[in-house]
Amino acid sequence: DTGPEVVMGSTRLKAGTAEKMVLNMLSTGSMVGLGKTYRNLMVDMRPTNQKLRARSVRIVALAADISMDRAQKLLDESDGNVKIAIAMALLGTSASEAAERLADSQGILARL
Repeated sequence: DTGPEVVMGSTRLKAGTAEKMVLNMLSTGSMVGLGKTYRNLMVDMRPTNQKLRARSVRIVALAADISMDRAQKLLDESDGNVKIAIAMALLGTSASEAAERLADSQGILARL
């Protein structure tokens, strides 16, 4: 029971909010479990437009604690693959070596 509605006469506002919170927790837990995140960053993404490309540079820079310029260079070398770019920075390796090491860790950056 979520208690009485905040707005008298409305139906399911409070229950809908509680349901949304539960669904958000489930989807977040799934993303973490599937290795689509690194720390609190969404790393399993495809930068398919300018906005996502800019976001991917910020994510790589934050995840690997490197400059935006270095992050952009790593993304260029990894054909835009965010996970591989982060792995390259963390391991100090080439894109192919980072991809291999990432595959060995089932695609989960935290296992590198």
